[in-house]
Amino acid sequence: MLQTERLKLRDYRDMDLPFLSSLLVDERMMKYIGNGKTRNAEEARDFLNWIYASYAIHPDYGLKIIEWKEERKPIGHAGLVPQEIKGKQRIEIGYWIAPAYWGKGFATEIAQALKEYGENNLQLHQMIALIQMGNLASQKVAIHIGMTKEREIERKGKRVNIFSTDDKLF
Repeated sequence: MLQTERLKLRDYRDMDLPFLSSLLVDERMMKYIGNGKTRNAEEARDFLNWIYASYAIHPDYGLKIIEWKEERKPIGHAGLVPQEIKGKQRIEIGYWIAPAYWGKGFATEIAQALKEYGENNLQLHQMIALIQMGNLASQKVAIHIGMTKEREIERKGKRVNIFSTDDKLF
């Protein structure tokens, strides 16, 4: 299990569906995720099933619950997420922090840990972050952990920046 000084990651379980739903119904949270729309209970269950499917690809892949050790409760999710970009498989460093915990450095802390884990434990030399144009906070996280903006693409009807750990990605 990946841990930092303040945080630990663990796999989602069915009992985490209410927490996941709380993220997916929050307009502030979803503004820069996917198509920007909130999701209902059925869509939350589908999203959890998608997370479980990523675990089947590789046990270290997929979104995992971020627990803040101090409060012993979930504050978001993050992980190394398989993505297809222009017909090629890539691994994304993904991170969502619940709005109540924004501005405390949690996203940077977990993203850095995921980058290091991917490089050192999984020998991933090319990882990306898919960040919608207006999401300046997530762009700052990517830059802070040493990623560079490679290009812009359209994804699910939104303009998205691709940040990369390797400047020779494309």
